[in-house]
Amino acid sequence: MGKRQLSEEDIKARYITPAITNAGWDIKKQVRLEYAFTAGRIILRGNITARGKQKRADYVLFYKNNFPLAIVEAKDNNHSVGAGLQQAIDYAKALDIDYVYASNGDGFVEQNLITGEVKQLDLAAFPSPEELYKRYRIDKGISMAEEKVMLEPYYYIPNYKTPRYYQRVAINRTVDAVAKGRERILVVSATGTGKTYMTFQIIYRLWKSGLKKKILFLADRNVLIDQTISGDFKPFGGKMTKVQNRNLDSSYEIYLALYQQLAGDDGEEAFLQFKPNFFDLIVIDECHRGSAKEESAWRKILDYFSSATHVGCTATPVETKEASSSTYFGEPIYEYSLKQGIDDGFLAPYKVIRIGLDRDLEGYRPEAGKVDMNGYEIEDREYNAKDFDRKLVIDDRTRVVASKITEFLKKTDRFSKTIVFCVDIEHAERMRQALINENKDLYAQNDRYIMRITGDNDIGKAQLENFIDEESTYPVIAITSKLMTTGVDAKMCKLIVLENNINSMTEFKQIIGRGTRLLEDYGKTYFSIMDFRNASRLFADPGFDGEPEVVIDLGSDDPVDDPGTEDGAEEDTGQDTGNDGVKEDNAGYGTGDTPPFNDDGEDKPRKYYVGDVVVKVLSERIQYVDKDGKLITESLIDYTRKNILQQYARLDQFLRTWTAAEKKQAIIDELQDDGVLLEAVRQELGKTELDDFDLICHIAYDKKPLTKQERAANVKKRHYLYKYSDVAEQVIAALLDKYANDGIKEIEETKVLQLEEFAKIGSPMKIVKAFGGKEAYQKAVQELENEIYYA
Repeated sequence: MGKRQLSEEDIKARYITPAITNAGWDIKKQVRLEYAFTAGRIILRGNITARGKQKRADYVLFYKNNFPLAIVEAKDNNHSVGAGLQQAIDYAKALDIDYVYASNGDGFVEQNLITGEVKQLDLAAFPSPEELYKRYRIDKGISMAEEKVMLEPYYYIPNYKTPRYYQRVAINRTVDAVAKGRERILVVSATGTGKTYMTFQIIYRLWKSGLKKKILFLADRNVLIDQTISGDFKPFGGKMTKVQNRNLDSSYEIYLALYQQLAGDDGEEAFLQFKPNFFDLIVIDECHRGSAKEESAWRKILDYFSSATHVGCTATPVETKEASSSTYFGEPIYEYSLKQGIDDGFLAPYKVIRIGLDRDLEGYRPEAGKVDMNGYEIEDREYNAKDFDRKLVIDDRTRVVASKITEFLKKTDRFSKTIVFCVDIEHAERMRQALINENKDLYAQNDRYIMRITGDNDIGKAQLENFIDEESTYPVIAITSKLMTTGVDAKMCKLIVLENNINSMTEFKQIIGRGTRLLEDYGKTYFSIMDFRNASRLFADPGFDGEPEVVIDLGSDDPVDDPGTEDGAEEDTGQDTGNDGVKEDNAGYGTGDTPPFNDDGEDKPRKYYVGDVVVKVLSERIQYVDKDGKLITESLIDYTRKNILQQYARLDQFLRTWTAAEKKQAIIDELQDDGVLLEAVRQELGKTELDDFDLICHIAYDKKPLTKQERAANVKKRHYLYKYSDVAEQVIAALLDKYANDGIKEIEETKVLQLEEFAKIGSPMKIVKAFGGKEAYQKAVQELENEIYYA
């Protein structure tokens, strides 16, 4: 058999793999075959999810563990030697690999992505690990001192997690940049992608190499510090301390601190206990919240320790008129976006339920002289969504929102972890009461079913850890204002309710990030966003998943406008407020019967309360995230039809492809990768008796469908089984029954022969032998499938 007759796998086994190992690459330690570096996008339709295809490189060659040096893409010998080069380059760019090879078994084409040089190599001329690493050092201009840091191993013990590809890239780039002397570094990675784990490995490698000996991890939430100490930073053990009570002990090497604890009045700041050069490295978590602002408590600390290397980590870099992450840290050294995380299958996809209320869409204007529930005359003007619950409260609106949230949970799962984001604390308390009224049965069973978790509420804040804990059932519904917008690792959050006016893209990204974490072992594969305030319009903003634009570099005398607030609304500034670093807008929250008043002393309440206005739902629509990251609003049936027709424009085209397919499931899998989930369609139509073939023909081409049982019966009526005898006939009959019950997928795999109904006929080996061997058996199955779909 010549090379042209060999499969790609045969070419790899006979020519490419030997060429690599003969060059000195250790097949067990340095060569990763069929290297899957993504998890496969989770496709969501209805309430059904499925995994798309993983991205796999044929070979990734590692000089050291977590230091990939080359990638090789193989093709069969019917392709040219360089046919796989472009695909290899695409993978190499994602994996941050600089040497790319393609081969068809005749030789190699090499492209050096550092210099751009392309050249041909004989099979025997593939470079050794040391030869390629030596070239890498020269091409990158790496010194001996930099090399020591660069080659410092990751922290690892048996059964400890290993970094995903994007984590490895972020860690390696940061460590390499610090080794080269860069002093300000920004890493941007979407919420839920493991920034704390990346931070740990960055600190660990720089610390173990001896380059950085005294390190400060700076955050603005106690919960962030505590999660970090007990989680990813645990291996630091006795070398690590949490700064408490503003007392600083210089005997430790790794310090974790809230900036509030280090800050203070001028001249009395706790950080002054250390000399300015005490820390070699400062890592700022959620650095968008304060360090980007020149006049912030963060910046006082950073400016004092200015000689240290500063590494900022965030999911949402800030670029506004008053704050700029890039101006302080420089351009991000690495960015991994929410869209990329969903595409790769590491983050949960979402669907958006947009609910339009009549008063929100049409506005509300009180009749002349109308007074509110407390006897105050309501200012005569048009009120709209941005006013509701901040300036004017319509009781029935709160009730309707609570009822829609409850309706959704009752249709899905009443114990789905839910976060409701409200305008302010007072609004959150009213929403809590409204939700209790809608869920009296479950609240009576456990009063932690619904909790208000806001900065002023110690009882609620005490339940935050339980809400985060995937093993803890309660609380189920958390109502908040600002406290849970960032840094809360609520992996099991399945529903996010937007009942606040969001004007800041940073805040919007942070809120959406509360649901993006995956927890498949617990059934969390996607989340839902219920939007009452049209905040989901921000998904269409280029800034949602794009690079923020640097808009200013302010001088000391330049005026600063606040872009994230409206009508006097306070924004979460990250300043020290006494609420664990989060600025909550009380917006007139008080106790007793007397409503709070404006600060200017006028006899006018901050909010009007109206109890006699009826609110109705005018519109409700569900949107899904498409494979290009955009929200689609078509019905599930229309979306499925369109995607099938894009692949197979005519029925005869589909039928030819279906008949010729060696395995019908391959066609279904291909459609699934394009977002077509036939199981979701089957559930929506209630057509559980139809198999995938008839469902496709019915939806896309308006053909009258046959059930699986009808198709199986037709085969028997045509006496198809009689062409076989004895054991083979029994097997075909059993396969036909299996199809009638479970569909085509179940009969295409040879493992079906291990099931009980086939074991009664004989062993898999005996059954295959009855057909004349494995190939003959597989051909018989394919013929049976075509007979099933004959008409």
